[in-house]
Amino acid sequence: MLTDNSREFTDRLFGPRKRAATGNHDFDRPCTELRIKHRLAPPMHPQTNGMVERFDGRIEGVLQSDHFRSGENVEQTILRYVRLFNGQLPQSVLNGKMPIHALKDWQRRKAEIFKNPPYNYKGCDS
Repeated sequence: MLTDNSREFTDRLFGPRKRAATGNHDFDRPCTELRIKHRLAPPMHPQTNGMVERFDGRIEGVLQSDHFRSGENVEQTILRYVRLFNGQLPQSVLNGKMPIHALKDWQRRKAEIFKNPPYNYKGCDS
């Protein structure tokens, strides 16, 4: 998971009180428990943060496009969007590939770093 360097995500400090991230921040603990690698965007690198913000904006647009009756409806909508994003929308940052295809290419080149092989879902609404 890629996040910015705000205090909600890290205990890294900048300026005169400079300090590296300890990995013991409240956000890091559940990531560690769930075996999610938490990475911080490079400081003073708005291009990276812009990619995260753009994706967040897309999710926000999807969520604002409907009136949900329950948390389950929200969850299903997000899952459909993730499947659409990963399997059907080419990304310029991946040289026009869809994320699932880029991931499969990466897995072919560096299989040793994958615990499980990537797989396609059967369509975004199934």
